[in-house]
Amino acid sequence: MPEVLKAPLAVEFPFTRSLGPVQSAFLTGLRERVVLGVKTVDGRTLVPPVEYDPVTAEEIRDLVPVAVTGTVTTWAWNHDPRRGQPLGTPFAWVLVRLDGADTALLHALDAPGPDAVHTGMRVRVRWAEERSGAITDIACFEPYDGDDTEVTLAAGEFEDPVTGIVAEARLDYTYSPGRAQSAYIHALADRRTVGERCPSCRKVYVPPRGACPTCGVATAEQVEVGPRGTVTTFCIVNIKARNLDIEVPYVYAHIALDGADLALHGRIGGIPYDQVRMGLRVEAVWTEGARYPDHYRPTGEPDAEYDAYKELL
Repeated sequence: MPEVLKAPLAVEFPFTRSLGPVQSAFLTGLRERVVLGVKTVDGRTLVPPVEYDPVTAEEIRDLVPVAVTGTVTTWAWNHDPRRGQPLGTPFAWVLVRLDGADTALLHALDAPGPDAVHTGMRVRVRWAEERSGAITDIACFEPYDGDDTEVTLAAGEFEDPVTGIVAEARLDYTYSPGRAQSAYIHALADRRTVGERCPSCRKVYVPPRGACPTCGVATAEQVEVGPRGTVTTFCIVNIKARNLDIEVPYVYAHIALDGADLALHGRIGGIPYDQVRMGLRVEAVWTEGARYPDHYRPTGEPDAEYDAYKELL
């Protein structure tokens, strides 16, 4: 049996969002070494602040400063920090109820080990040396032996307020396509497209999943399909993707390869984008050393009749 493949994969995107008056004041305050909460109608102080009361849904904007000291309400030890986490050495994730607040703030606690952490311990903010108006302006919390509370007074109005943030979302994991799709990928290396036939409904699925999505039974019989096929649906791409050297506009299509009962994705080339149409007959174009088709081009055959592919839309 062919080797089951696996490879590291990272999915990432920068998420940009604007800030309302409450979140803007909170993050700008962190830049100025001030922690702000928001007071509800019934007198509770919420940290981090929110714009609407979670109980009554009323809008709330009454900003109040709270202390940079507080109490750990619960915690968990992180023995193996990941990329981008607050500290590069083992630390504790803690929920800290700052003095003057009624809710807890999640952050990191710099401690020598799990034996040094306990619920009820006193901590204080350790500020980052360089601050820009982000939650990372709090570098972490650290143990605090003092009895006093440290509050910096502020009205919630600052010069040059922070109006937006960019959150760098990223997910790192190891992906394995499994037995069926590993065989599919190995066949592509030989410029062949292989699917699997369901023993019950007899449909051929490309790429194979290892099981029939209709009947739910395992599939194992390999069937070579293509190399020609029919465009079933398509879209015109007008926005250039980063790290993809393809000039826009171009066409990305669902292509039902001959002998397959499921359409796969592919780029259409060799024809002006505004001449691509449903029913267009196409074939795979391979480049030297590639492990998958670079694109699909027209074969010159007459267009397929709609009834020949309508079930594959």
